[in-house]
Amino acid sequence: MGTEEIVRLIVLWLITAVSLFIISKLPTGVEIDNFNIALTSSAIFGLLNVVIRPVLNTLALPANILVPGLVTLVVNLIIFGLAAWLVSGFRLRWGLWSALIGSLGLTFINSFLYELLSKGIAS
Repeated sequence: MGTEEIVRLIVLWLITAVSLFIISKLPTGVEIDNFNIALTSSAIFGLLNVVIRPVLNTLALPANILVPGLVTLVVNLIIFGLAAWLVSGFRLRWGLWSALIGSLGLTFINSFLYELLSKGIAS
């Protein structure tokens, strides 16, 4: 793994941590005690996405062919819930609803921050 890839992973990790921390400050039911917990949660998200997502996507392949968006949403909810369960200081106050709102928020905020960062770098 080269220097560029390492820098890219660090940037992705930090953007996800910032996104999680922002989500925790909104009325989403997602609670993260401090930014250090957001950093840990972001790392756990990354690991779960590398390890768990391929397994879940493979198991859900028949359903994914019939209803692709629904399977992606369910996989995201599972990963969001697992991260909250694994990281002390990261809680989902309203359970499934917080996971749903949080995972949707994470998608939107991450996309916004990635776009903002890529425009800033390209300028």
